[in-house]
Amino acid sequence: MALICLVLAVIFASFSSAAYLADAAHGMLDGTTVVLLTALKTLVSLEALLPTALYLGIIVGLGRLYSDTEMTALLASGVSEMQILRHVAWLVVLVAMLVASLTLQVRPWAYHMAYQLEARAVAELDIDKLEGGRFYRLGQTDNVLFAAHIDREQDTLRDVLFRNVPAGGTQIIRAREASLGMTEAGVPVMIFRDGHAYHLDNKNTGTDLILRFETLSLPLHGFEDNGTGYKRKAQPLAKLAASEQPGDLAEYQWRLSMPLTTVILGLLAVPLSRSRPRQGRFARLFVAILMFALYYNLLSVARTWVDQAKVEALPGIWWAHAVPAVILLVLLAMPYLRFRPPSRRAVARARTP
Repeated sequence: MALICLVLAVIFASFSSAAYLADAAHGMLDGTTVVLLTALKTLVSLEALLPTALYLGIIVGLGRLYSDTEMTALLASGVSEMQILRHVAWLVVLVAMLVASLTLQVRPWAYHMAYQLEARAVAELDIDKLEGGRFYRLGQTDNVLFAAHIDREQDTLRDVLFRNVPAGGTQIIRAREASLGMTEAGVPVMIFRDGHAYHLDNKNTGTDLILRFETLSLPLHGFEDNGTGYKRKAQPLAKLAASEQPGDLAEYQWRLSMPLTTVILGLLAVPLSRSRPRQGRFARLFVAILMFALYYNLLSVARTWVDQAKVEALPGIWWAHAVPAVILLVLLAMPYLRFRPPSRRAVARARTP
């Protein structure tokens, strides 16, 4: 389990760092921020990597016992599969407790730190590394910046186009020049000079606005700690539980479901590891991967439906756990449900008066 988790974490960190390295090459992030953001993202990913590693580790470990006929010897000695399941359950519960701490405590803290790092990186944007005529996305937000020319001596952007997406609309700003700054509260702000601002209402209420300005200071959407910059992934569990927004409900149920996912996957690995002697420890790995993919796809679909308000709080995403739970019960009951035809001796004995 530890080896599989380490390999998965390295692979995840490599893919995560690729996007941040691209931003670093364009001057959006510095090297220290890239390392910290990658570490935080990898830390958050452990809530999914640990159950995966546990699941695969149990299948490979028990598969070794089956391939070396050690499981056959155990079963012949009177050790039942339910006894093996109970011993595996101790490890499963310990990992589930670790996953619970990660998803309930570490996840919101890590996302909060990541958002702060991105906000600081935007406020300290190295204009010297920007290129004129390119579109830049600021952090993991919907803010898009375009500057036709870069004045590197004065740290100023010339002929600027900026797209912002506040609550309920879209804001387009066209300005002769712009520069970056930081408020006392630590929120990055874009300062525009000599231009127009267009607020387009997405609700079709006829309240589109056009503003002519000489100087306009705009806190960047997505970094401020208020309604427009609300980040559900960084919110504590109690605040999500009190919210009635579908997105908050999806995040809330997702956090609670990760320990349950760990338990179901860990127990499901025991019957899925069954194989014939000398068949190989990886004999059932393909079937196990298919089952794992089915489970996580169901979870993703259920979370999306809750997020889009297509499904109510009940059944929410809980129905996605019911499917593998039923499969687990069926697999555990199969050895006791198999039909064994009576032997000839038993038939002859039954016919004897």
